[in-house]
Amino acid sequence: MQKWVFFDLGSTLIDESAAVQTRVEQTVARLRGTPQEVSVEEFQAMMAQAARQNAQPYAIVMERLGDVRLTPFPVHLEFPYPGAKPLLEELRGQYRLGVIANQSAGTEQRLRNWGLAQYFNVIAASAEEGIAKPDPRIFTLALERAGCAPEEAVMIGDRLDNDIAPAKRLGMRTVWIRQGWGGKGVPVSEEMTPDMQVDTLEEVLSCFD
Repeated sequence: MQKWVFFDLGSTLIDESAAVQTRVEQTVARLRGTPQEVSVEEFQAMMAQAARQNAQPYAIVMERLGDVRLTPFPVHLEFPYPGAKPLLEELRGQYRLGVIANQSAGTEQRLRNWGLAQYFNVIAASAEEGIAKPDPRIFTLALERAGCAPEEAVMIGDRLDNDIAPAKRLGMRTVWIRQGWGGKGVPVSEEMTPDMQVDTLEEVLSCFD
């Protein structure tokens, strides 16, 4: 029986689309007039291809272009999906909630700014922990803090490689939310195949009937 529900943040509870779009536009502007020059449309097409291969789209495109100068991610352009707070409000009446996410420093403060921090009993974020998904240690760390066995937990995330596969290997139940670039991934193995999948946060509750 599941007692805990853990969430990824980016493209799961938090809409990164404006931040990603701005980063791409800034990168394309910086590359203009160089041998790596591409259009926004070409850059996005390359990102889509990388996403379908379950890779980190932006970093892979930059690697393929031969440019290691990654444009900083504009975190100030992130905001919760409209369905985030209602979902957390509903779930916390039945489960304890946690975060397992790859995030830059300041995750808990950002959650407070968004009005979401009060819903979480455990927050394991890569910058603070010094461990990043898909490393299983960040999952086991969160489970240990929760006092929860893997089979008593559900992991909800948008990335098959970072969220679904490592959680399944540990024995957690998994829900793939097909939002953002991660939602374009393709399950290529049993461990990358989620137990359940949804397209929006509003559909997540159907996984807990």
